[in-house]
Amino acid sequence: MLRLTDIKLPLDHPEGAIEAAVRAKLGLGKEALRAVHVFRRGYDARKRGAIQLIYTLDVELADEAGVLRCHAGDRHVQPTPDTSYRFVAKAPENLAQRPIVIGMGPCGLFAGLLLAQMGYRPIILERGKAVRERTVDTWGLWRQRKLDPESNVQFGEGGAGTFSDGKLHSQISDPHHHGRKVLREFVRAGAPEEILYVSKPHIGTFRLVTMVEAMRATIESLGGEIRFSERMEDLLVDAGADGAHRLRGVVLASGERLLSDHVVLAVGHSARDTFFKLHERGVHMEAKPFSIGFRVEHPQSIIDQARFGPQAGHPILGAADYKLVHHCKGAHEGQGRSVYSFCMCPGGTVVAATSEPGRVVTNGMSQYSRNERNANAAIVVGIEPEDFADFDDSGSPLAGIALQRALESRAYELGGGDYSAPGQLVGDFLAGRPSREFGSVQPSYKPGVHLTDLASALPAYAIEAIREALPAFERQLRGYAMHDAILTGVETRTSSPVRIRRGEDYQSLNTRGLYPAGEGAGYAGGILSAAVDGIRVAEAVALSINAGH
Repeated sequence: MLRLTDIKLPLDHPEGAIEAAVRAKLGLGKEALRAVHVFRRGYDARKRGAIQLIYTLDVELADEAGVLRCHAGDRHVQPTPDTSYRFVAKAPENLAQRPIVIGMGPCGLFAGLLLAQMGYRPIILERGKAVRERTVDTWGLWRQRKLDPESNVQFGEGGAGTFSDGKLHSQISDPHHHGRKVLREFVRAGAPEEILYVSKPHIGTFRLVTMVEAMRATIESLGGEIRFSERMEDLLVDAGADGAHRLRGVVLASGERLLSDHVVLAVGHSARDTFFKLHERGVHMEAKPFSIGFRVEHPQSIIDQARFGPQAGHPILGAADYKLVHHCKGAHEGQGRSVYSFCMCPGGTVVAATSEPGRVVTNGMSQYSRNERNANAAIVVGIEPEDFADFDDSGSPLAGIALQRALESRAYELGGGDYSAPGQLVGDFLAGRPSREFGSVQPSYKPGVHLTDLASALPAYAIEAIREALPAFERQLRGYAMHDAILTGVETRTSSPVRIRRGEDYQSLNTRGLYPAGEGAGYAGGILSAAVDGIRVAEAVALSINAGH
């Protein structure tokens, strides 16, 4: 097959237009074109009145070699790459130890799945509960203000991505097409087939729940073992004379010891107690940048109109998303910082995402339909490790956690001390006055939003940077700085505050046998990238095990 890219057609093109465009592009008659398969479909909405669909197509031709010669040098006509997945190894029959995977978010789930598919019968440890039990506990916070620190938006089967928009696109480099493997496994588990070809695929929370259960069943059918409510309490490490360590297994909170020379550390970015234990055991890690800010909510109709104009509401386009960035230039504390939108959830809700008592954290979520009234996104400011010293000046690589906890505790206080979130209307935030009552936009955050002044919810540099950015975003999306739009605080867990360094073999720099992976270790940022990292690490584990046999 040949792959054709950048085939542009009107939004409402007639049936048969794709085949006609292929023939026109390649100069073919009808008999020369055998089949057309849509590999990717996106859109260009820069001209709101003339939105175009952009296709990447795989075509079967009577004379593919001849057509390729005729279009030599055309980068939009190339052989279709082979995106099929091939396992790098197969488990030996006399497998002495089973690999352990810690965490069952997207990274741990795919690491476990790949190891199971290759015959290594992994043991997966998840500190939280199975996804349906976890859902009940999560709703307990949202509806009854009852937090379970071990079963919530952050902890449990499926990880934090389960309670999200289920976005499945990423900008990572993926030369081996591992992302395609992820999407195919998701379809096999019950995701709609459209995720294989739409440019910004998403699934939504309800579908993710059933998919995670299906993937768990696959792992177990292949000999894998999954243990819920099992938290890793400690590492079993042999210290070497040269300062290097060798991992021999893990200790569970129950006291049980599991021996293994290969442990995948796929915890999420909120596994703070685990980070402290790793640091105590001497595992090399370092502080890394992340971002802090608020969630902002607008009527979805405002965003649709701003992005799509007269085409708003078109079924192919669906609910509009956006991606915004502003580099601050004003003469204030936020000068030189970047403010950007993050984790935009069209037609979704703002959710309570804390995992620790007495703290408030926000996140965004939406269902597959994306049909809720409001659009929401995080509006966040990038911060660097040197900013952490205001909250922890010890120089510890865990100083970012101190910053997060301080802001989350402050949000809890500003919200009234009952897991309500502090909120403020955008107009009042820009004017520097507290909000007293909601306007046309009703907040979606549960258990509730307490209106206040958010000026003390973040460091001054972050507040000033966001105040400069919002009017700039208004110039990009009309209505963005509308007075009644709502800011809800705080967004602090955009990514991990630490990076657990690893080498080219995916093992910890100074603890052999430990494989830091995914978002918590600082190597991913979203469902797809975390899942891809899980595949890469599983391959490294399999090759290492086989090399020792």
